[in-house]
Amino acid sequence: MKLLGLMRHAKSDWDDLSLRDFDRGLNKRGRKGAALMGQHIIDQGAKWDKVLASPAARVRCTLDASGLDIPVIFQDTAYMADATTLLALLAQHGGDAQAVMLAAHNPGLQELALDLVPPEAENALFEQVMAKFPTAAFAVFELDIDNWADLAPGCGRLIHFARPRDLDPELGPEVGH
Repeated sequence: MKLLGLMRHAKSDWDDLSLRDFDRGLNKRGRKGAALMGQHIIDQGAKWDKVLASPAARVRCTLDASGLDIPVIFQDTAYMADATTLLALLAQHGGDAQAVMLAAHNPGLQELALDLVPPEAENALFEQVMAKFPTAAFAVFELDIDNWADLAPGCGRLIHFARPRDLDPELGPEVGH
């Protein structure tokens, strides 16, 4: 069995519209959400071996603000990748790690989360992920595989899902946005 964590970048900063999408950092709310989620991940107690991450500024800033002390390997192919690309990335770069976290973007992360769970393993957490995988959300899957190369749709069980608003109601959806 392997453990997979999926973390979406925190809320990005749209103040400077001249920035390319790749170069946008986090806004104040995003920094707060990333720090809160980082502490939540630490409190969960899982030992994460490494993070495979998109090199986009908002992902880098999310990881920096999270306070997580996990080796990060930036992967260009994770930037705005679809579920199939993310699956291949994990299969190729999971290596001998027991627990890998992937920090990236939607819609690919949400698609991957939904693809990993077979119909018979769908639960209330799955329903939440299906509804929305918001910024700074974190999901954990137990994978019924011995090697990352065997990662495939339907091999997972969603065992944890947390959103910033679950930890601090002030980080819930903004009215009028």
